[in-house]
Amino acid sequence: MQKPKSLSELLAGGGKRLSLLKERSAERSLVLEQVRAALPARLAREVASAGIERGQLTIGVVGGAWASRLRYLAESIRGQVGKSLGISIRSVKVRVVPPPA
Repeated sequence: MQKPKSLSELLAGGGKRLSLLKERSAERSLVLEQVRAALPARLAREVASAGIERGQLTIGVVGGAWASRLRYLAESIRGQVGKSLGISIRSVKVRVVPPPA
């Protein structure tokens, strides 16, 4: 019987699906970093997630009041994040999400 591989071995081994997942995770981390950089510090701390798909920037924030504040800054964020990443962002969608664990 073959010894089970550790999680670190599985991640290091990769495979196409895992490589794509790692790449997408890295892209989302970069987008999140850029979104937070475009915001005032207090609001940036409330942003839990961010990603871009088909020209739409989706930002996850941990509370309705913070989401409302973020919506007022959507155009500014769209421009700053698009410029810093060198891409065109058509729209911004703000969603309320559970806080990160």
